[in-house]
Amino acid sequence: MNKTTVLFVALLLCGSLSAQPKTQEDANREKRFQDQAAKAGSDTTHPQGWSHTASTGINLTQVSFKDWVAGGSNALAYTLWLHGESTLNGEKALWMNAYRFAFGQARLADQGLRQTDDEIYFESLLIYKLGAYVNPYVAATLRTQFAPGYTYTATERTEVSKFFDPGYLTQSAGVAYRPVPEFTTRLGLGLREVVTSQFTQYARDPSTNVIKKVRVNGGLESVNDLNMVVAENIGLVARLELFAPLNSLDKIIVRNDYILSAKANKYITTNLTFNLINDVNISPRTQMKQALALGVVFSLL
Repeated sequence: MNKTTVLFVALLLCGSLSAQPKTQEDANREKRFQDQAAKAGSDTTHPQGWSHTASTGINLTQVSFKDWVAGGSNALAYTLWLHGESTLNGEKALWMNAYRFAFGQARLADQGLRQTDDEIYFESLLIYKLGAYVNPYVAATLRTQFAPGYTYTATERTEVSKFFDPGYLTQSAGVAYRPVPEFTTRLGLGLREVVTSQFTQYARDPSTNVIKKVRVNGGLESVNDLNMVVAENIGLVARLELFAPLNSLDKIIVRNDYILSAKANKYITTNLTFNLINDVNISPRTQMKQALALGVVFSLL
């Protein structure tokens, strides 16, 4: 029941009851409607102005052995991360800015430190409020990494990526639908750029043998974001990105990310993450990454 309906029913009920003696049941009913009207009048679900959230933490995994006859290898893994969002909710527009930074390494026995996580991500989304079910938007995203990335064999490692090599940028415009604060979906036309310097395989065009350092594709973009509380101490963040280049609509680029967090208390959480990437320009196989970790979390804003 929205604010206008609650207030109308409350006023109608008060007017009808004033013409006749009130029973206790009538008084209780009137009080319930008044309470609902007061709650609707003070609704803060969509407060105007700036709102900021930011949290940081570290996820740790550690195993050590001494005189353990069943065998095993000492292991230590960590991931440092920072997530945040800044939103400006105005009368005519909603401007949402989200960012994620993560870096992690692992050591197994005497193999040295190896990279396990590395992400720089930023997105800015501006939705113009028309008061309709769908509203126009413009958006821009950036995704890259901090440090060099490697593939490993038994005897050597090979560098396959580094900072802004590759870098992924997307600009788009279209229509967005946000029925509730927890869910936003949008569909539009976009430009997707893959920028490289040394590792040009990320920008290659499978249909040609020409080596390029930058690949630009126009296409259709669909992005769906879900950020919800599953239970009192469990939260789910999910994102599905689809990009279909106009010159090859059958080769849709898919990225699907999930983060399921369970809080033991204010500072201790367990995080289950899953990432899926399907991009035939990079690999004919679907890429998947999953991690389960215990972490310490600190709220900054």
